[in-house]
Amino acid sequence: MSLNAEQLLATKNELARNFELSGLTKQQVCNELNISSIKFDRIMQLEQTALEDPWILKNFLVAHVITAGNQPVPFTALSGDYHRHWFLNSQTIEKAVMSLGDH
Repeated sequence: MSLNAEQLLATKNELARNFELSGLTKQQVCNELNISSIKFDRIMQLEQTALEDPWILKNFLVAHVITAGNQPVPFTALSGDYHRHWFLNSQTIEKAVMSLGDH
């Protein structure tokens, strides 16, 4: 599945806003998800090769936004049940295991 320009911009903004609402630092996210800051930036810009990585980050951020007592910003493109998207590996998302490397 590919996103059009409007969906890409919206998703980047939704990720950024939820990251802000989570109250976490970039380093905290990287440490908890066991990723580099380069990979974090690539995911935030939707430049990551593995399609599951943005979903993992989305779920992670939403959980932390709620824990922080805030209301998550809804996602427009990364929405619905990821199990229903044939192109995603739902087990990878459930395990929250990011792809290897920075790409």
